[in-house]
Amino acid sequence: MEQNNNSELSSLKIDRNKKNIDRPRSKKWYLIIWIIILVGIVITFFAVKEKVTPATKVKTSTVTYLVGSESYASLVASGYVVAQRKAEVASKGTGRLKHIYFEEGDTVATGEVIAELENDDIKAKLDIQKANLLKAQADSLNAFRNYERQKKLYASGSITEAQWENAETSYQLALASVAAAKASVREAEVDLENTFIRAPFSGTILSKNADVGEVVAPFASSSTSKGSVVTLADMNSLEIEADVSESNIYKVFVGQKCDIILDAYPHRIYPGQVKKIVPTADRTRATVLTKVAFLKIDKRVLPEMSARINFFEDSLQIQNNEPNVIAVDKDALTSRNNKKVVFRINKNRVEEVPVKTGRELGDKVEIKNGLNVGDKVVLSPPGKMVSGQKIEITN
Repeated sequence: MEQNNNSELSSLKIDRNKKNIDRPRSKKWYLIIWIIILVGIVITFFAVKEKVTPATKVKTSTVTYLVGSESYASLVASGYVVAQRKAEVASKGTGRLKHIYFEEGDTVATGEVIAELENDDIKAKLDIQKANLLKAQADSLNAFRNYERQKKLYASGSITEAQWENAETSYQLALASVAAAKASVREAEVDLENTFIRAPFSGTILSKNADVGEVVAPFASSSTSKGSVVTLADMNSLEIEADVSESNIYKVFVGQKCDIILDAYPHRIYPGQVKKIVPTADRTRATVLTKVAFLKIDKRVLPEMSARINFFEDSLQIQNNEPNVIAVDKDALTSRNNKKVVFRINKNRVEEVPVKTGRELGDKVEIKNGLNVGDKVVLSPPGKMVSGQKIEITN
């Protein structure tokens, strides 16, 4: 019995030499926790840095596609196609739009009815005025007959001079009433005509500015009314309006030959000629407006298309067999590690792109590889600019 008790007591002793495998490995857990905290701090740091880091303000340019003749241009300018004959066709009267007879892209002739306002009340007014005219004409006829009778009676001495004069006055008043009635009829006819909106010249409808059921009024006198019904342009009057820098305007003269390249059709060249140099400058942009006429044009040319204009010297022999090239503004090029690079924009950051350049084409440089047409690049990149840098475009 005593032996059993001793054995039981000995079993209850703590074996200090035995490893306690059930004890938590506190040092490893502390290390894991500290690693998690450090990772969180790093992630938070970069997230906060992304938000608080100021963006570098830059100006940008777009990589373009140049035709071969542009390398011979004495000046290259940009502009837009505009119609010299263009009108916002509006109603001369106020009313609700009843019919529109044409849609965008339709052609109309001079005087053709484009739209019509509700005019039943005007027609009724015209009918009343025509009836008043008939009554006035009948009264004038009766007054004329009475005047003739009184004239004969006065000649025979049957009536006094005063009676004859009264008959003459009544006849003159009747004639005046006829004239007033005719004027009222013409007024009603004009009011009716004003409900028909006609084309002031032959052209193409560019846009429809009002719909059936809407109220139209001259000068859009109300916030709920429309000022014009359609926009009409004469497609035969299309030309280019280009802004030429004041410092280069001396290179442009009336009659100068040009090449017009629309951004929509970069592989097609339209011959042009300087039509007019507007004799004033824009002080805010330091440019002079120059108008260039198309010598040949087709239906692909549309108003408000953007275009480039290559101005050539008279003595220059243009060689259109030169290959077309991709080009970028000279100011976009810079050097890094003795290599020519540009900084291409990717969302709100830049990436350094090595490029291989070719010929200088005026204010642009040929790019043989490294960039594609349409790429946005930074102009005059700062010397400390690096890939991944955050930017803000200020163009």
